[in-house]
Amino acid sequence: MEKRRTVDPSVMEMLERAREQQISTPFDRAEVTKPCPIGREGACCKHCFMGPCRLVGKTTVGICGATIDTITARNLTRAIAGGAAAHSDHGRSIAQTLLAVAEGKAPGLEIKDETKLRRVAGYLGVEVGERSKEDIARDVANVALSDFGRQEGELVNLKRAPPKRQEIWRKLGIAPRGIDREIAEAMHRTCMGCDQDYEHLLMHALTCSLTDGWGGSMLGTDISDILFGTPAPIASTSNFGVIRPDEVNIIIHGHEPTLAELIVAVVSDPEMLDYARSKGAKGINIMGMCCSGNELLLRHGVPIAGNFLQQELTIATGAIEAMVVDYQCVMQAIQAAAERTHTRIITTSPKVKITGATHIPFEEHHGMDIAKQIVRMAIDNYPNRKGVHIPDFMDRMVVGFSHEYIAYMQGGVYRQSFRPLNDAVIAGRIRGAAAIVGCNNPGTTHDEGHINLVKELIKNDVLVVSTGCAAVAYAKHGLLTPEVMEYAGPGLKEVCQAIGIPPVLHMGSCIDNSRILTVLTQMATEGGLGEDISDLPAVGIAPEWMSEKALTIGAYAVASGCYVLFGVGSPVKASAAVTEFLSKGWEAKVGGKLEFEPDWRKILEKSLAHIDAKRKALKIADYDPARFAKSESYAPADYLDYKNFDEGLYTVKAGSK
Repeated sequence: MEKRRTVDPSVMEMLERAREQQISTPFDRAEVTKPCPIGREGACCKHCFMGPCRLVGKTTVGICGATIDTITARNLTRAIAGGAAAHSDHGRSIAQTLLAVAEGKAPGLEIKDETKLRRVAGYLGVEVGERSKEDIARDVANVALSDFGRQEGELVNLKRAPPKRQEIWRKLGIAPRGIDREIAEAMHRTCMGCDQDYEHLLMHALTCSLTDGWGGSMLGTDISDILFGTPAPIASTSNFGVIRPDEVNIIIHGHEPTLAELIVAVVSDPEMLDYARSKGAKGINIMGMCCSGNELLLRHGVPIAGNFLQQELTIATGAIEAMVVDYQCVMQAIQAAAERTHTRIITTSPKVKITGATHIPFEEHHGMDIAKQIVRMAIDNYPNRKGVHIPDFMDRMVVGFSHEYIAYMQGGVYRQSFRPLNDAVIAGRIRGAAAIVGCNNPGTTHDEGHINLVKELIKNDVLVVSTGCAAVAYAKHGLLTPEVMEYAGPGLKEVCQAIGIPPVLHMGSCIDNSRILTVLTQMATEGGLGEDISDLPAVGIAPEWMSEKALTIGAYAVASGCYVLFGVGSPVKASAAVTEFLSKGWEAKVGGKLEFEPDWRKILEKSLAHIDAKRKALKIADYDPARFAKSESYAPADYLDYKNFDEGLYTVKAGSK
């Protein structure tokens, strides 16, 4: 029986459309390009040119004598270093943008959240006083940038972790010094002839991962909030139906929000709108894809067209004038897809080019001019359409749950607190919490693990937070709306109605997993649920992971004390010793563990068992759904106001779920 490709009917429809246009998609390529089973399980070493060495059959060591345990540990450590480099370089770029804004060198950009600026200044030890926001921002940017090149000491933000967690890092010697310092050391250790003890390698992998979660990603999230605004609940729409047949359609894809923010401003410029009308379009429609899309979604309500595996399929609609990409998760195949239609692929990062695409590198000093140039190119392309097919699917959603807003809605401006949430967990109304994050992978059914896990977890009174492409999956399937309360268990439903939250909270892009670290820290330090993140009845899950960045996120969650479960398959399956160390070994040292489990049903079982075990260890009330009466039928108006949902702008189509 052929594996089902997706649970999203709109994606099924567009796969047929792409096939008609002879547009290759990752779903097709996954059928003909089978992964190497040796490399997939971590049994291949290509760190020097004596090999590559494949440890299969009678081959038990590489040419240099490296064992399977050493090789799999090296491969995983190097992957974690790659993910940390990607996320942290993002954070560096945002810090450099803040510095340019502070110095008046970034026209069109400004500091939008001065309160967050002052809060972050406190974290970083920057004096506030009566100084101007520009002076404070300059120092915040410089302190942030110093964390990248720091050679001694510790990352500044480590002190934001629970005190007990900080003690564990220092005792084990895994507290990172500088971001670049630890990534470089990971690359050195995994070079041929260097670190050859798998446990020693994997402990440095944790150090390297922490440079992302408590370093580059946390800095990137904080500074993005300072520059572009801290997210708060906002309504929008998702899936292919957000593409408009009679407007210039621009998709923003990638991970870096700076240029995207300027494009949002440009598309509402009357001059640009007049220019679009002169080409026969009724207006200009900007949409998101992947994490650049999530950044715009949470701050502006910009609709999101899809997640990772849908990028070629949006082009196949024939209605996309420009796909503007920066870096990370951008498939090279989008250019080949664009050549089958009229779409223009525009690469904008100085770090990234795609052969055949238009390259317009972004720089802050001329940012607004570059944004206008890109929008004009899209408008000029509108008359070149060759035929349009847009699936009739669109879903509403409510997003924008930053950790600041979660604290605010539990106590208002003057009594912000995680006390109500902790009390609900202690009482058993909320069984526990799950962070479901990560990518899509054509090696498994698209969106299936995400959707099924969320429905089952909230039915079992587990509060879910999400980021990245996982959150987009929930958006497309109607799971980020008030109506999703029908799936929630009685205790969770009662708490969500009382506090004013849905049971699935979209917290941002994949770099915003640092927000989840902050929520866990606040729960741990609030009292009643232990003293550390490792005490909490909580799990982290990446059901459809594919990226090195996902491994890095998983590792820093483990280093912070979390139980983390990955779906799809294991990149260290070839080594029983490494597999055991990631679970039992890491748990003994840092209180968190990483396991790989392809079956989402078993992930669910393990997650609930872990949550219940943590509840028992805390000696709080056993989870018993029968203790709480079935909640009354629930109306969205009870706790979320849909007046900010512009019906004239976003029309929910007949095919919507």
